[in-house]
Amino acid sequence: MRSFKIGSVFGIPIKLDLTFLLILPVFAWLIGTQVADWVRIMNQIWGLGLVAGPLSSGAMPWYLGAAAAVGLFAGVILHELGHSVVSIHFGFPIESITLWIFGGIARLTDQPEEWSQELLIAIAGPVVSIILGVLSFVALFAVPTDFQAVRFVLGYLALMNLVLAAFNLLPGFPMDGGRVLRALLARTRPFAQATQTAAEVGKVFAIMLGLFGLLSGNILLIGIAFFIYIGASSEAQQSVLAATFRNVRVQDVMTDAEDLHTVSSDTSIADLLEMMFQQRHTGYPVVDNGELVGMITLDDARSVRQVERDAYTVHEVMSTDVKTIPTDSDAMDALETIQQHNIGRLPVIDTEGNVAGIISRTDLMTAFNIINSSGRTEEELAPHEQPS
Repeated sequence: MRSFKIGSVFGIPIKLDLTFLLILPVFAWLIGTQVADWVRIMNQIWGLGLVAGPLSSGAMPWYLGAAAAVGLFAGVILHELGHSVVSIHFGFPIESITLWIFGGIARLTDQPEEWSQELLIAIAGPVVSIILGVLSFVALFAVPTDFQAVRFVLGYLALMNLVLAAFNLLPGFPMDGGRVLRALLARTRPFAQATQTAAEVGKVFAIMLGLFGLLSGNILLIGIAFFIYIGASSEAQQSVLAATFRNVRVQDVMTDAEDLHTVSSDTSIADLLEMMFQQRHTGYPVVDNGELVGMITLDDARSVRQVERDAYTVHEVMSTDVKTIPTDSDAMDALETIQQHNIGRLPVIDTEGNVAGIISRTDLMTAFNIINSSGRTEEELAPHEQPS
């Protein structure tokens, strides 16, 4: 998501995704065009005695729509802050809170695997939404009946915050309800298995929600269903990977230094391409006098025109912004770094700062397949045990 920071709360960056700038005016417009319908609904539920005529004429609907939409998304931020405060309490910092087209996302830097911690983190958001709904409802009694516009906005926020809490508690993993389900399942089974079960329930829920959205012509529900389905699949996959690589270190699966092919920065691009052809490698660490100075890939070499490849050296086209990883890091950390930066391989550095080897996406996937084929569970893998 393309987002930008608008502030911070409790040290947590608050970001707006570009899609939020599209959905906010859409929500304001939808609320504004349905003021009369909302008046009828809230009069039936809350008994507010609102009069639709003055609220749905002139520019008033658009003021009401804008105020209600901003209030609703402010509630979403507070909902996510509820998750965040509890997460920080348990020692899991929050990277950021981002508002986007489908609401809000609080990004945890790590995933709690203690079921009680996840349960409390998951329910914190809906609890905040329920509190906001109740406070909005109570505030209605403090506002004089003549202030129809204010009572409309408060009544709308009271209703929608309660709806938001209820919707989030549905078992649509990775929504809050799905995380509650996973936490309860994790009481009696491994975390990865609990995640897979919760994800399957979430996928079924997403399909049902998508079908309902399709039959009712609600594009937003279809989008939410798609998000839930993709999110459930992605998190289940990440959970399986994390469980498989538990107690597996980078040094267990890397290519050791003695088997590592490197190039010097003064190697010509023509010689580099010939080396790639002979050794069937598409990327090399660049090492000068025993020191890692960069990485060079086939794409880097291809950026040089064929007629100039004898004149250009690796130094001129290599990448000097090299991501590395220590030998004793978790294999999952290496995979996450590779995925985050969209790179194929990571140089591995020992405690003295020397190149100890290299680990690639292929190395990790090969180790993953071997571990799974061996039939060993995460508990059976001893620390530093070789997966082959």
